[in-house]
Amino acid sequence: MNLLCPWEPAKYLIFSANVPSILYYALIPGMVISLLFSIYVFSRDKKNLSSLLLLFVSIFFFIWGFLDLILFATNDPQVVMFFWSVVILVEPLIYICALYLAYTFFTKKDVSFYGKLILSAMILPVIVILSTKYNLLGVNLGDCTAIESTFIIFYTYGLEILISIAIIFFAIKKNRASQDTKQKKEITYFTIGLALFLLALSSGNIIGSFTDNWVLSQLGYFGMPIFVGFLGYLIVRYKSFNVKLIATQALVWGLAALIGAQFFFVKVTINYFLTGITFIATIIFGQMLIKSVKVEIEQKEELAKLNVDLQNLLKQRESLVHLVTHKVKGSFTHTKYLFAGMLDGMFGPLTPELKKAADLGMESDNNGVATVDLILNASNLQKGTVKYDMKPTNFKELVEKTFEEKKEQAEKKGLKIEKEITSDDCTVNGDVFWLKEVVHNFIENSIRYTKAGTVTVGLKKENGKVIYFVRDTGVGVTDEDKKNLFTEGGRGANSVKVNVDSTGYGLYTVKLVVEAHGGRVWVESDGQDKGSTFFAELSAV
Repeated sequence: MNLLCPWEPAKYLIFSANVPSILYYALIPGMVISLLFSIYVFSRDKKNLSSLLLLFVSIFFFIWGFLDLILFATNDPQVVMFFWSVVILVEPLIYICALYLAYTFFTKKDVSFYGKLILSAMILPVIVILSTKYNLLGVNLGDCTAIESTFIIFYTYGLEILISIAIIFFAIKKNRASQDTKQKKEITYFTIGLALFLLALSSGNIIGSFTDNWVLSQLGYFGMPIFVGFLGYLIVRYKSFNVKLIATQALVWGLAALIGAQFFFVKVTINYFLTGITFIATIIFGQMLIKSVKVEIEQKEELAKLNVDLQNLLKQRESLVHLVTHKVKGSFTHTKYLFAGMLDGMFGPLTPELKKAADLGMESDNNGVATVDLILNASNLQKGTVKYDMKPTNFKELVEKTFEEKKEQAEKKGLKIEKEITSDDCTVNGDVFWLKEVVHNFIENSIRYTKAGTVTVGLKKENGKVIYFVRDTGVGVTDEDKKNLFTEGGRGANSVKVNVDSTGYGLYTVKLVVEAHGGRVWVESDGQDKGSTFFAELSAV
């Protein structure tokens, strides 16, 4: 006759009055969450050996936990002897796989052949003595717990503690050797989570084996959810295991598992009903949340991809601009020296017609070189590679000097050029070279695009601001043109008619320079053929 322990037989293997209610809550959620978590991670990153090993750790933990529930619930000593022996085999496998996992996670490579032999040798003694007296001696009928041999107690627990310590020391060594801050943090968080899981599991079982208090040993079950929490953080924060959406899915399914665990505690029908509604609602709304987050992630990834493509296109364009402009500038420079040589008499006396043609060629080449320099300057200003020599600058002196330089050009064209310059101090903090480019550009444009009338160069000081402006009676600016001016390659429709060689980079360069000095630029005009006024505003010192 088979003697039984003093409680009713188990229902569905894991339910009986002998099982403490807290055990279902402590063990089942950790088993389910860890298994689902590892399956998901592996499904998303099947080529990663660490993902596979994490799955093995979770599977062995799930088997171990399920067998533990059976051992608590059963009242049959024969069942205890069989499943307790399986638990003794499965438990070291959790630690051996955890060691293997830690190695691959830290080093990003597989264990060598000899390393695998060592790992296999660790479990070999347990397999050899599994059905002998060196494993289990019998069953205590008072509480249906197996009587373990001294050898198996010290070997398995010694092996578990040794592996846990080895993982910690290996992590410390890798952390010190690494120069990558991100990798250091990954190793630290992974090791803390894994060590807490393994040490909690060992300590719980050691307490049970040496004190026979297997209820207290349940504290060790909480180590796995903690480990999963650390892994979830690594995935979200450091993109470990190459998994996306994990934070939202872990939250939803973890919450569903915890709510589902309540079915083991409720006794009243209405509570079953309410818990069921909550469980179903959590799954439905959780799935909706996951889908919405997935769409957002896909949109962000698409934007990131487009951003990378855009950056590549900008780099290609930049390389092309520099290649073309340098080639063109080289051609202009070469012909410029030929025209200069002709004008200097290097090729003999020139007729008046040839001299006029050489002068025109020289002027054309000078304009060409200036255009190339303008485009290159705009490109460098846009990239932010230009270093400004910022210092207190007498802006009024710059304006007056440039006015005198351009006066002859305006009068030669038949234009009247005037100035309206304040007597106030107009010192600004800026780079003399680039501020002179701003002053020069406004005056040059007004002279170029004014067929007849007046060009007025002005400077005033208002409310701590120095305002430089150039007003003309030229082609004017329409509202549509205002949208294009001061943009890269932007030109007014009428300006192209007057100057077919306009590149649209002059005002764009002015805008970049002024904004780099903390100022702003704008234009005012009553429309086509009604003149215009260009402004540049800078802060006074």
